[in-house]
Amino acid sequence: MHIIKVGLDYQNAPLEIREILTFSESDVVEAMQNLKTKDLILENVIVSTCNRTEIFAVVEDIHSGIDSVHDFLMNWFKVTEDQFVPYVQSLVDDEAVDHLFKLVIGLDSMVIGETQILGQVRDAFLTAQSNGTTGTLFNELFKRAITFAKQAHRNTAISEQAVSISYVAVELAKKIFTNIQDKHVVILGAGEMGELALRNLQGAGVRQITVVNRTLERARKVAEPFNASAVHMGQLLHVLREADILISSTGSDEPVLTKESLQPLQKERRGNPLFLIDIAVPRDIDHSAKELDHVYLYDIDDLQNVVDKNLETRHKAAAIIETQIGYELSAFSNWVAMRDAVPAIRALREKSLTIQEGILHSLYRKMPDLTEREIKLLEKHTKSIIHQLLEEPIKHAKKIGENNEGREKMLIFKDIFGLHIKDESTRLDQAECPPQN
Repeated sequence: MHIIKVGLDYQNAPLEIREILTFSESDVVEAMQNLKTKDLILENVIVSTCNRTEIFAVVEDIHSGIDSVHDFLMNWFKVTEDQFVPYVQSLVDDEAVDHLFKLVIGLDSMVIGETQILGQVRDAFLTAQSNGTTGTLFNELFKRAITFAKQAHRNTAISEQAVSISYVAVELAKKIFTNIQDKHVVILGAGEMGELALRNLQGAGVRQITVVNRTLERARKVAEPFNASAVHMGQLLHVLREADILISSTGSDEPVLTKESLQPLQKERRGNPLFLIDIAVPRDIDHSAKELDHVYLYDIDDLQNVVDKNLETRHKAAAIIETQIGYELSAFSNWVAMRDAVPAIRALREKSLTIQEGILHSLYRKMPDLTEREIKLLEKHTKSIIHQLLEEPIKHAKKIGENNEGREKMLIFKDIFGLHIKDESTRLDQAECPPQN
């Protein structure tokens, strides 16, 4: 049996291709069940997100298995092979397993170490498992990968440090105030950065948020899903009279706020501090604004330094995790090898005893006058011959498993002794995935 991964992601396929080859949440179960009906596909799990569509499968033959997945994709999405094959990457056995571990920990994500992919892979596996498209091999593999990812996130800094400007801006705001939930935060600009900041603020529990934009309709559209207020740019200074924090990210070519425009607010604010976090390029807030009393200004360079340091921390953690993945791959390969060794040894013994039994019956027919004692002696000594002949082959089979000498050697072992064993990975027993904390 072989493990394959066939798919595409943001690194090797443009958005217009990824959009075509994306399974909707409502279709993924039917897709996995469709794959299950293919004779060459023994087990399968489909991971489909905005950044990737990847099919993991257990197959009997590598090339036929990959071709079967290609045919499935062409039929499912009604595309020609030329449209998607140039963007598809296929990985086999150890490379496919290594990819799964890196995928679930977030090492292959746009933002290294992000945790969302762990939940997505876990959900994909549990969906596959509950619909009977996984078996012994994938139940073990995905359980190991998910458990490893949880431990890595818990025990390393791979996901602890913020790595986006908007996220760092909100983290800075949280550090400025002990209790940010009760503060009034103003988002200036309703573009992508402002929307991300808004999302992060809501995640931090901030209850009073105002979105300010040149187009009121756009401000309302961004604010509504988060139960935030929306006002026109002309009301900005009025809103700042009572605000605690401003996060600014407009597309203006000129400063939106200056020292002169903010100065009249000083008296009305009665000494309450105002924290200005400017994540726009070009800058929205003139640097001279920091000269005002009780006004604290941070620009994108201040935040980028934090992002760079945090990325460095994540990369160091990733290097450690990659070493640990190597141990996990060895452990899984050992499990597979030993799993192959046990039925092979059992089959070898059963085949030998069957041969012995057949020879003894032939002797009994040709020598009908054998006494009971002679029969017992023949059984005892022929069995002894079998045990002695099998001693070294059995030791070798165990060594293949214990020392991780590979599936190919086990296949050769089975071939030498003519052992035909139905692979147990085709049994769709539902081994439970570990609960997520």
